[in-house]
Amino acid sequence: MPEVIRLLDLRDEPLSVDEVLAAVADPGAGGIALFVGAVRREDAGRDVSSLDYSAHPSARMTMREVTERVVASHPVLAIAAVHRVGRVEVGDLAVVVAAACPHRGDAFDACRALIDDLKSTVPIWKDQAFGDGTHEWVGLP
Repeated sequence: MPEVIRLLDLRDEPLSVDEVLAAVADPGAGGIALFVGAVRREDAGRDVSSLDYSAHPSARMTMREVTERVVASHPVLAIAAVHRVGRVEVGDLAVVVAAACPHRGDAFDACRALIDDLKSTVPIWKDQAFGDGTHEWVGLP
């Protein structure tokens, strides 16, 4: 039986939705749910010019722990998550996650649990650069 956690990574290069979808392809899956997070041009009424993501050395291990919890609590056949680190521009993909399950509702639930838990638990922080030259750190402990 193939590994359920098919792809888990932090990368300083552009992310591929196709790679994540291919990673979770499974003949038993009746539903594949995908979430793609992109850098938006505005945050709280301020123009965003770019983001710079930083990850703690434990981030990969924490990503695995989060993913294992999702697999343990949902009927997941395959799951994947990739997050950017380094500088990203408006419109770039920041995170791509996917879950494949026998049924669509379970796939949606697993995908949502994965992205919500990754965002709240994994030590990845962003430095937002604004159009007026100011910066703001988000997600610091």
